[in-house]
Amino acid sequence: MRLSSEKNKENVKYMTDGITHIIKTFEKRPPGSKGERDAQNYMASDLEKYMDKVWTEDFELHPGAFMGWIYITVACLLLAFTSFWLSRLATLIFIVLAIIPMITQLILYKEVYDPLFKKETSVNVVSVKKPKGEVKRRVILNGHADATWEWTILYKFGFGAFKAVFLISIIGVFYFLGLAIAGLIVIDNPLFILLPANQTILILGAIGSIFVPFWIVLIWFSDEKTVVDGANDNLTGCYVPMAVAKTLKEEGIELQNTEFMVVLSGSEEAGLRGAKRFAVKHKEDLSDVETIIIPFETLREKEHLSIFERDLNMTVATDRQLLALIKQAGRNVGTELQVGMVELGSTDAAAFTQAGFKSVCIGAMDHDLQPYYHTRKDTYDNLDPETLGISLDIALETVLLYDKEGLPAPLPKGTK
Repeated sequence: MRLSSEKNKENVKYMTDGITHIIKTFEKRPPGSKGERDAQNYMASDLEKYMDKVWTEDFELHPGAFMGWIYITVACLLLAFTSFWLSRLATLIFIVLAIIPMITQLILYKEVYDPLFKKETSVNVVSVKKPKGEVKRRVILNGHADATWEWTILYKFGFGAFKAVFLISIIGVFYFLGLAIAGLIVIDNPLFILLPANQTILILGAIGSIFVPFWIVLIWFSDEKTVVDGANDNLTGCYVPMAVAKTLKEEGIELQNTEFMVVLSGSEEAGLRGAKRFAVKHKEDLSDVETIIIPFETLREKEHLSIFERDLNMTVATDRQLLALIKQAGRNVGTELQVGMVELGSTDAAAFTQAGFKSVCIGAMDHDLQPYYHTRKDTYDNLDPETLGISLDIALETVLLYDKEGLPAPLPKGTK
């Protein structure tokens, strides 16, 4: 269903006004904060106008743990470099200790080190609208309400410098890992036959000192004192589902056999914690009928409107039937959605997928990160109304198409 130009414009104004109000009215919204809770309560009260039942669910988390891996990793890397001149075994141990939090916290979004950080309480908003007939399936639209801490390097120096610091730091980790192993096992180095092996290793270690400044710079990767407004990331992702709820109510549209839910998760920026908690809490009661979950993420650039077939640093494969459904819904309203991957980072779709739900994220951002992404430039006057309008049409059509036809055949692999 494609809304008339007038209705679409009316709903876009509803979304932009709501986003602007939240940013102007409430405190900043880092995970587990008062600002996040106030924004969630405000959106919950708005959803009460359109949904049959709305409630909130508190959960505990350790917000600092997600990015806190950097401090642990950098400390271990500096110890690895310092100990290199005395013991390659110590260097190897410190490098391994540096890699573990990087993999568990950044790559896999696990909660291995969370107890080391301060505990806070966050909140999810859950709402339900019953269909006209028997519930045979369920669709959940999702966005996250929290905002992130500013990425200092990205803000001050741009994406090129951001990428360079990150990549060079990673290269340095594996450079010293290889060097430590080599220092333990090499007796004679055929590339430097005139030098004793140990001397060669020491020379290579000295060359590797070029990585140390990049590791140190990582300490300022994220500025915990500066929280961005998060207009695009991700109040846009909250308001598109809310605008669908508003449209269904105001247009008198009743779904026949599909229960419709809007879930606004908290603390996504702390490692998908809200989505993870919701999935665990509701896994059993949502298994009564087929359930699909569609998160919306950073709806800013229409030329990059995409559905993601792989999420969580490309480690999680999302549901191909749901990919096909959303792809067709986009075509029905005149938009050819790209099929992409979340190459670095994640969306709530990964948490839902890992919990066993059929889930696919819809996003609209350039992965060559733009100046507004995770910086203070992500403001209410930097929204793109056209992208919001297109996203609303796609979201509404997906819900109606699912109610009418259910899930189609899986999207063929290789589809772009």
